[in-house]
Amino acid sequence: MYKSFGYQLPFLLTFCLFTSLLPAVGAVVCPKNVKESKIARSDNRDGSNGRSGRDGRSGKTQGINADGSVINLDLSGKDGEDGEDGEDGFRPSCRNNRKEGRDNINAPNGGNGGNGGDGGNGGNGGDITVYYSNLADLKKIAIRAVGGEGGRGGRGSRGAVGCSCRQQRWEKEVCEGSDRNSNRQCTKKVYYCYDGRNGSNGINGSDGRSGRLGILSIINSKEALRDDKPTAEMGIYKLVSQQYSRANIPLNLSKNKWQTRQGANSLLATGSIVANEYREFERRLEGTFELVWQEKQPIRNFTDQLVKLTLNDNQQIDISFPENIWVDGTSKTTENLTEYTLNHAIFQEDVTRLAVAELANSGQNLSFRIVDLAGKSDVINTQFRVKYRAQDNFDDSWNSQTLYEGEIPAYLVSRNYNNFTLALGKLKIPSQALKPGVKVDIEVVAIRSLGGRSAQQKISWQGVIRKR
Repeated sequence: MYKSFGYQLPFLLTFCLFTSLLPAVGAVVCPKNVKESKIARSDNRDGSNGRSGRDGRSGKTQGINADGSVINLDLSGKDGEDGEDGEDGFRPSCRNNRKEGRDNINAPNGGNGGNGGDGGNGGNGGDITVYYSNLADLKKIAIRAVGGEGGRGGRGSRGAVGCSCRQQRWEKEVCEGSDRNSNRQCTKKVYYCYDGRNGSNGINGSDGRSGRLGILSIINSKEALRDDKPTAEMGIYKLVSQQYSRANIPLNLSKNKWQTRQGANSLLATGSIVANEYREFERRLEGTFELVWQEKQPIRNFTDQLVKLTLNDNQQIDISFPENIWVDGTSKTTENLTEYTLNHAIFQEDVTRLAVAELANSGQNLSFRIVDLAGKSDVINTQFRVKYRAQDNFDDSWNSQTLYEGEIPAYLVSRNYNNFTLALGKLKIPSQALKPGVKVDIEVVAIRSLGGRSAQQKISWQGVIRKR
């Protein structure tokens, strides 16, 4: 880069000297301090961003037996690397190529400085698991599990200076028509030169974070713990099918339960450095799960639906169903067996499939009938709210006053299989608004619920009360 710049320098100095002797017609001034400048081949070339530092390696995770022997361990994490500095922005070539001077000139901008690279994160101190039979033996174990320091962020570099105009404004005579023509007209047109923008400085990189201290875990046993499996996810159909197969494969979950305590360094040899909070193994939890299917629909309808099972600290297994299924069931746990009886399962899309059947009768017998197209109303609890509006006989617009708005008491709602009848005529609505020929606007909100889930559906109808 510097070698090629050496060849350019004599030419640039000659060019600047030559242009200083020419008439100032919107000329662009060459940059000062040429020896310290990088000349870009094209306008506005930015400096490169600095490379981010690599993260430090974390300390090794280990398991040891405390048998009374003196043990010294260094499980410290390594420091993160520093980020590189950004590269300075490049100065553009400030030559004036507008020889005719009949155009406005935008002087080239300076390149932006590159951003500094982020520092790498420090590695974490290694975690250590100690198996023991005598807690006092831990006093002979010295552990240093310090996190590595984060690397420093690189510095953002300077933006380059943009080119400036020697003359900001000039005039040129512009003529129309031939010299022989008496209609020839000449006017003076004004042109401008605009200075180039200085490049912005780059942003400093962020320092890396320091690694955490290693965590101590202690187990009052000489045997290693078995792997745990506290959760499982599987299809409903597969879960039930394997229970009732000839193999009768139950679903088993397990987890190792730990107590969190303070004062880890006080358990170890003097000078040890680990996280103050440590874990002490308490006991192993195991549980078995069975799903009892009581829903009327065949279980094959739910083949693709996944459930999640989780063993909690009370040795019970919780089951979570997908959002698109509403369920109602009961759970009981006897010893290590959790049995969940699923009474009802409904796809969410079938919850809000209510539709208007008809507005029937008039007066106190006026009723609004709604049908459940999904046929699930024998399972889903349903409540209704209604807004009742009637049109004034002397005005084509709807009255702004609502004649009734509120819940419909349960005794005014009747259900026959999947058909609901709302006795609107029994509500506190003026009798004049219940007569045949009256135009009404009815808005019903159905609130449907099952197994702790609920949803609302709005049903609207406009029409004329007919005499029947």
